[in-house]
Amino acid sequence: MKLKFEGNLEYQQEAIKSITDIFEGQEICTTNFTVAPIQDHTGQSAMFTTELGVGNKLSLLDEELLENVQKIQLRNGLKQTKELNSRDFSVEMETGTGKTYVYLRSIFEMHKKYGFTKFIIVVPSIAIKEGTNKSLDITKDHFKGIYDNVNYDFFTYDSSKLEQVRSFATNDYIQIMVINIDAFRKSFTNISKETSANIIHRTNDKLSGYKPIDYISSTNPIVIIDEPQSVDTTAKAKEAISSLNPLCTLRYSATHKEKHNLMYKLDSVDAYEQKLVKQIEVASLEVENVHNQAYIKLLKVDNKSGLRAYVEVDSFKNGKLTREKKWVKQGVDLYEDVTRREVYEGYIIKDISAERGNEYIDFTSKPDYLSLGQVIGSVDDDLIKRKQISKTIEEHLNKELLLNPKDIKVLSLFFLDKVSNYRIYDEDGVANNGKYAQMFEEEYIKHIKHPKYKTLFEGIKDLDAEVKDIHNGYFSIDKKSKKSNKKDKFEFFKDSSGTTNADNDAYNLIMKDKERLLSFDSKLRFIFSHSALKEGWDNPNVFQICTLNETSSDMKKRQEIGRGLRLAVNQQGERIRGFEVNTLTVMANQSYEDFVTELQNEIEKDTGIRFGILETHTFANLATGIEGEDNKYFGEQNSEKLYDYMLEKGYIDLKGKVQDTLKTDLKNNEVEIPEAYEYLKTPILKTLKKIAGNLNVKNAEERKHIKLNKHVFLSDDFKSLWDKVKYKTTYSVKFDTEKLVKKCAESIRDNLIAGRGKFIFKKAKAEITKGGVEATETSQSTSLVESKFIYLPDVVSYLQNETNLTRRTVVDILVMSGRLDAFKNNPQRFIDEAIRLIKTEMRHFIVDGISYQKIGVGEYYKQELFEGDELVGYIKENLAQSTKSPFDHVIYDSAIEKDITKDFELSEEVKVYAKLPSWFKIDTPLGTYNPDWAVLWDDGTSSKLYFVVETKGTLSWEFLRPTEKGKIECGKKHFEALGDDIKLEVANSYESFVDVVTGK
Repeated sequence: MKLKFEGNLEYQQEAIKSITDIFEGQEICTTNFTVAPIQDHTGQSAMFTTELGVGNKLSLLDEELLENVQKIQLRNGLKQTKELNSRDFSVEMETGTGKTYVYLRSIFEMHKKYGFTKFIIVVPSIAIKEGTNKSLDITKDHFKGIYDNVNYDFFTYDSSKLEQVRSFATNDYIQIMVINIDAFRKSFTNISKETSANIIHRTNDKLSGYKPIDYISSTNPIVIIDEPQSVDTTAKAKEAISSLNPLCTLRYSATHKEKHNLMYKLDSVDAYEQKLVKQIEVASLEVENVHNQAYIKLLKVDNKSGLRAYVEVDSFKNGKLTREKKWVKQGVDLYEDVTRREVYEGYIIKDISAERGNEYIDFTSKPDYLSLGQVIGSVDDDLIKRKQISKTIEEHLNKELLLNPKDIKVLSLFFLDKVSNYRIYDEDGVANNGKYAQMFEEEYIKHIKHPKYKTLFEGIKDLDAEVKDIHNGYFSIDKKSKKSNKKDKFEFFKDSSGTTNADNDAYNLIMKDKERLLSFDSKLRFIFSHSALKEGWDNPNVFQICTLNETSSDMKKRQEIGRGLRLAVNQQGERIRGFEVNTLTVMANQSYEDFVTELQNEIEKDTGIRFGILETHTFANLATGIEGEDNKYFGEQNSEKLYDYMLEKGYIDLKGKVQDTLKTDLKNNEVEIPEAYEYLKTPILKTLKKIAGNLNVKNAEERKHIKLNKHVFLSDDFKSLWDKVKYKTTYSVKFDTEKLVKKCAESIRDNLIAGRGKFIFKKAKAEITKGGVEATETSQSTSLVESKFIYLPDVVSYLQNETNLTRRTVVDILVMSGRLDAFKNNPQRFIDEAIRLIKTEMRHFIVDGISYQKIGVGEYYKQELFEGDELVGYIKENLAQSTKSPFDHVIYDSAIEKDITKDFELSEEVKVYAKLPSWFKIDTPLGTYNPDWAVLWDDGTSSKLYFVVETKGTLSWEFLRPTEKGKIECGKKHFEALGDDIKLEVANSYESFVDVVTGK
């Protein structure tokens, strides 16, 4: 197959024009030059006659360049450069949108318009160098077709082929050199250091005694830096770039660290919104119900308040095993001080290391130590990795079912942190499968034998043999462990030496022959790599990316997903658009929520995008529709004025962050715009909506502080009501132990489910907008964890501690239940379920046997406590105006409460009522209980009636949770102890409350 390139994509044309227009007004010209004689290292003159050559010449003044730059920045909506301090110009383009194509085509445009001929592309790594060289190779016909068969040479700098440097300097047509920064970063300052310099900085007899750098710098080349954040971040690198004597430097990246004169910006938000890259789907694999060992995960280490470590552990909380995160210091006993679980005995923090890159914790009585990001006590790590590999294969095959009929080949990429996990070597250097390669082959064979995938493998007789050809790996050489004669620092191994044709084929297939890799003719579909492919390499048909790390990875999420963002191509080499095809599934080794959060943080840090932030120049490039160059765009000055207006209105804060006021007004279509800018209101609002995002917000203008309604608060009716409900009580419980044992045993026998641990596989679509990165879960599936438990905890002690029953009672319950076999199935799950079921039965017995006694007239909630309440609510959200309660508004928590509040206000019989405050609590064995309402009823026909009302969505007792029912029963007995003239009733509406009052 042959890749086809689209020459008319609007966003790419804009990026190209944003560079070529910098030189608007430049005359087409070339300059003949002669390399000037220089002195060699002996100090003697090295005069000789040179060949003529052609170099770039710039005729524009810096003032003219600045004027061009500002015009470009204005139309692209970028902050305008005030002063041209250097001829460095930056282009920001999201990974996968054709950055390399853009700068290569810019070369031909600059030659066509201005006659520039000398170009140098500086790259940071071999992977990017190979990728750039491949791009130059496969675009030859495309560019020659667009630019009238223009003559040009391109080559990768090779210090053993210095004749290429001479040709670069002397030829009078387009010359493109690709060079790795390491090839010319090392120079020398005196004769004694000459041997340590790169060859490019040494005098050479083949070049008539000149240095290669002299030829290069004399051409005044236009330097293009690919991924500048990895190229010129040091003083030495900047010096090296300067030694090229560039006419100007063009910097292309998705993640600039330094943005010199930003000319064009297509960030991750723009790329996603315009569907120029794949949609991201995050798949996460989580483990549930596996707590049978001492689980410890090291999350971070710091020395801010003395050496300390942030760990995640399992501990009992409120009778339930909970995964918690805790800061610990040296000497902390995880059993005694943190978890109180026997499995943590011996885990005492002996040592904490905060050394960057070597963070760990060590224990006194255990051999285990934990490096940053590592976990012990979870499901066996190999089991998790096998599941990740299996799920990635499944996703891959499902995509093949969908995309193979569309002539699209599917590729998957695995990232490793250890090469040996994929490939190992014996004493003779013979390569064999590592554990991940073995897992892959086993899981692949399982999947492809499923009838669902029958159509994918029709005609293949030996499926077991097929698997050997569909995966391979690309790694950096580990010099200590591999025997090889290969000169390149990267290798593919299929056998002992790495020097066979098979090795070269594998290397070339992935790094150089992208078109063959994309073809169905090549069987390779699963690629395993170490860090070598983390940047500078991508393939349009990577649809799955799986990170198999035993420790925390330093690979960023943006690096990871960047390998597969490019839009897919079919077998005709045509780009295919649309998210229905272009979805990249990232198999994350964390929850999708955490993945999305980290991705947003990285985007903000790497690109400077500030989600939900207005800039002073945000509106500058809005088209006015007015004729004339000066009035074509809204302009930076007007944009700054509109920004100030937004600040004055409280729509943004001093940092430009969008406030709820703006979000609410956008939601209600009530945003105010200065009258002078009304003609642009629609595009202004469109811009604001993109930046504000789609968050549900409360209206800050409707936020209201609730005041005491003293007319009601000081009334005799309210005092009378409060005097009925204010008293505190104490309780005691009596129950039959034998009956309790029997009921608990029956409940465990009939209801306990102690299933094995589960893998929960979730998928969520990630959306990138100017408001932020958000994830929406789209599917979930479950599979069992196959685990054997060596350690069986003391179940009797656990149940005794959590239920406060005697050891004998606990033993009787367990034996009578006949379910101890389930304990071996999942010990901790059995314990958790047994605690829950025993406590549920205990609640019934406790509630049935509970009795309350009024403590005395001196123990009560004072009416004055209402005066200390500082309540806040939102009109139209959760507030109702009131004339009968102690406050001027009532805060309701549900639609039922909203309706009953309205009816209380309208009712002639309800004289006063109160939403009982959170501090009004009744003690129960099930926890404190806070009823909803206190009501005084007076229909004028009998004495006043006093009620406490609990509002529920249902009156059907069986639909209430056991704890809810228990607390309500305890509440009724509490008020019974206060006297016959106050009752607690349950109602789901005002009508049902009236039925209770009137006895209907």
